[in-house]
Amino acid sequence: VNLGILKFLGFEQIFKNSLTGLPIGGGKGGSDFDPKGKSETEVMRFCQAFMTELHRHIGATIDVPAGDIGVGGREGGYMFGQFKRLTRSYEGVLTGKNLLFGGSLARTEATGYGAVYFAQNMLEDRGESLEGKVCAVSGAGNVATYCCEKLLQLGAKPVTVSDSRGMIYDPEGIKVDVLKQVKEVERASLTRYAELVPTAKHTPVAEYPEGRNAVWSVPCFAAFPCATQNELNLADAKALLANGCKCVAEGANMPSTLEAVHAFLEAGIAYGPAKAANAGGVATSQLEMQQNAGMQSWTFETVDGKLKDIMGNIYKNAAETAKEFGQPGNLVLGANIAGFRKVADAMIAQGVC
Repeated sequence: VNLGILKFLGFEQIFKNSLTGLPIGGGKGGSDFDPKGKSETEVMRFCQAFMTELHRHIGATIDVPAGDIGVGGREGGYMFGQFKRLTRSYEGVLTGKNLLFGGSLARTEATGYGAVYFAQNMLEDRGESLEGKVCAVSGAGNVATYCCEKLLQLGAKPVTVSDSRGMIYDPEGIKVDVLKQVKEVERASLTRYAELVPTAKHTPVAEYPEGRNAVWSVPCFAAFPCATQNELNLADAKALLANGCKCVAEGANMPSTLEAVHAFLEAGIAYGPAKAANAGGVATSQLEMQQNAGMQSWTFETVDGKLKDIMGNIYKNAAETAKEFGQPGNLVLGANIAGFRKVADAMIAQGVC
């Protein structure tokens, strides 16, 4: 990542965290280290070097980092180990940790599950559901994988995933166990998925129209952008709408361009912006912090239940705020104002401004 990406993500994170209703602030950090093609040892050494610089700026009640693009359990483990070596203390200073040393059940699944829960809330308000519906998902990391998993649990059929090399289209539905094997165990390209699943077709990036993502050309009822920022542009939005898409829930951070967002709002579909729809990950990070502080470990069902309730409350807050300002259904407006208002009120009450 670069500084510009971190600035806009940090700004967005503050209001996203505000929407959760949990006692957490917001911030972003990262590096320009590219893990692709690096050995396990090189990744470990970089994570340790990164934490050597970072450790003096973080703490359980100061700033608590969580994983994001390129940072999973492996990298978090290396950084947590280095933090302990440097500070000689054990505290909940990172979230998304391994279950062996303070991690929370359902944290890995949280962002993907949360996006689906948010979509479920939007559709229920419109008298619809995801059951039996075809869904398009982009990305192939934790968010996309567990978005697909939750969709399948609810009776929907996710048919796409993607990575930097191309897209998988599996008309019979994405096989989550195979996806996990390819991405989490083998750490391979999605071409490997196509080798393992006869019904799947792999479309290389080179075959995409310029500036487009082939995922969004697949006819679907609901779309879940779960890869990266600005991955869904105006042409993609028009293609989705033309193919009958009725719901978009953003699993990645700000994946739709401004023009695409306007197209969704003008079409009147159920559109869940990232600061609301993908808040499940950070919400569960706070639940992990809560468990660490109390030296407890909750069951998967307990954490998942709390996550579902939090996503329902975020939707309710954004929807009611949109109605309050005369634009029912405009969750972009509702989420922006609800998040900003809480931060502004707190700043005024504390004499910050």
